Amino acid sequence: MSVRCEDARVARIVALFETLVPADIERLHEVYADDVRFKDPFNEVQGIAAVQRVFAHMFVALDEPHFVVRDIIVQGDACFITWDFIFRFKRFGRELQTIRGGSHVELDAQGRITLHRDYWDAAEELYEKLPIVGALMRWLKRRANG
Repeated sequence: MSVRCEDARVARIVALFETLVPADIERLHEVYADDVRFKDPFNEVQGIAAVQRVFAHMFVALDEPHFVVRDIIVQGDACFITWDFIFRFKRFGRELQTIRGGSHVELDAQGRITLHRDYWDAAEELYEKLPIVGALMRWLKRRANG
């Protein structure tokens, strides 16, 4: 784990995410509650099976995806985790990409995640890095900035 966390519940979650491989998808029920709510810029799902599908798709769509946790703030049963998500596109070149973002996580009495909400800028962190869409996004950004 790249960042030390005194809260054992959160440390366990962070350790799983930083070492996540496709075989671990079946283990997500260890850190997620059955009725978990998950939202990111592309998905809004509920239930452990739906969350497992989101992560399974990540491994299908990307090469070498992994998280590096940068900061952790814990307050009671809630925490905010900042991270770098590092990967390679399978279809759009082999260059290593990084998305910087954060996750708001709420835990139940057993320390499992009941809410997982990711925050990151899809336009800046993803779309601008795609070949054709990226050129359009950069042009729009320049126009918006005057």
